[in-house]
Amino acid sequence: MEIVRSQRNSLSVVEVVPTLPLYRSAPLLEVRLEDFELYAIDRLRVLKGISDGLSRGKKPDEMDKLVDDLWKANMRHPQTSEVINKDIISHFVLRLVYCRTEELRKWFLSMETTLFRYRFRLESSDVQRALMTEFDLPYKAVGNAEFESVKEKLIQVARSIVPSLSSVDTIFYKVPFEEVPELVASRRVFILKGNAYVAMNQVVSLVVTQFRSHLSKALVLTNRKWTSTIREQEKDRLTPIVEALSTSYLGPDYSQPREFTEISLKDIDQVAKSSFPLCMRHLFEKLREDHHLKHGGRMQLGLFLKGVGLKLDDALAFWKAEFSRKVGVERFDKEYAYSIRHNYGKEGKRTDYTPYSCQKVISLTPGVGDHHGCPYRHFSEENLRAALGKMGVGNRALEDVIDKVRNRHYQLACTLTFEAVHSSSCDAGINHPNQYFSDSQKILESKKTSTM
Repeated sequence: MEIVRSQRNSLSVVEVVPTLPLYRSAPLLEVRLEDFELYAIDRLRVLKGISDGLSRGKKPDEMDKLVDDLWKANMRHPQTSEVINKDIISHFVLRLVYCRTEELRKWFLSMETTLFRYRFRLESSDVQRALMTEFDLPYKAVGNAEFESVKEKLIQVARSIVPSLSSVDTIFYKVPFEEVPELVASRRVFILKGNAYVAMNQVVSLVVTQFRSHLSKALVLTNRKWTSTIREQEKDRLTPIVEALSTSYLGPDYSQPREFTEISLKDIDQVAKSSFPLCMRHLFEKLREDHHLKHGGRMQLGLFLKGVGLKLDDALAFWKAEFSRKVGVERFDKEYAYSIRHNYGKEGKRTDYTPYSCQKVISLTPGVGDHHGCPYRHFSEENLRAALGKMGVGNRALEDVIDKVRNRHYQLACTLTFEAVHSSSCDAGINHPNQYFSDSQKILESKKTSTM
């Protein structure tokens, strides 16, 4: 692509090929089904990492590093055609995944726009100008004569941002002020006769506005195509993958116990109090209290206990001891024992069932009399405060947790709970109830060792 690089005293023509795609149209590429899913999962790790960073209130320079690290870790470098293809393919796969509801579209639009913003800022000025040309933005660089007439005003604005600045020597674009609302709101541009003078290092606002607008419209169109034709045509091949990806768990497999391979029945009450996340602790306490759980609760707690190392024989003994007090031994053996053996892969198709991830738990909708699902999502604020207080979450940390719940950051609320209970940071965040248990046991074990 040819572009003109304009400097104060010279013009030169350079060839620049942007490595940051604008995702205008889906690529005409053949993609293996396994790559279709794997590429999307890798990109999803990046987007969810960004979401977690923003939810934690990371500063701009911290976000710069986070996005760069996430991209390098999941999308592979150096830049090759394969990497560029992976970038484009993964974007369009996730566009299919997240076009299907208003809530999904809103999240994807926000995260992809944020990713684009940070990637654009990391590009060279030549690439940035090339991308502006790609967008065909109708803005021209301010000429020398006009620049000199407003130079003092531009210096004043620049000095309000960087007090030590004494001059400006960069390219400026003159654009309608309403097209850079974030720059106007933060008083980072000079405005004259309805036009904002945007410095080259601020053009990210212009480009991101265009990117967001294009992607927003594209998601709506993709949803129409998905609902009208694609979903039915691909119901046996792509549809199951697409519909599962938005709630997919991206962390380690907890179908088998990890570091702590066994919990015994005699220790289970103590371990539940010290290392169970709120969702499992609530189910455990309700089971002890009512001697019964409905199917959803039995599945959620039962698979969790399997994942933390409760052996099949102990699991049968544990559930039998509780349920027999409510329904009797005979009815337990007849109606409930089979499903417990089934979860351990000893009945039916012999499937080794996996404990529920946080996303799975959050997505559950408990009915009347149910106790499964995510307490951070389903508890009233009063009940949540009481439950967190019982876990030992102090007043200051409790308010932080409640604030995250109000903003629907349920996993982050659980992470803050973990940090408050264990007086230890959890930078990776809590993504799985069994991860909460495993990390808790590691911390408690290290504290026990250090006091010996």
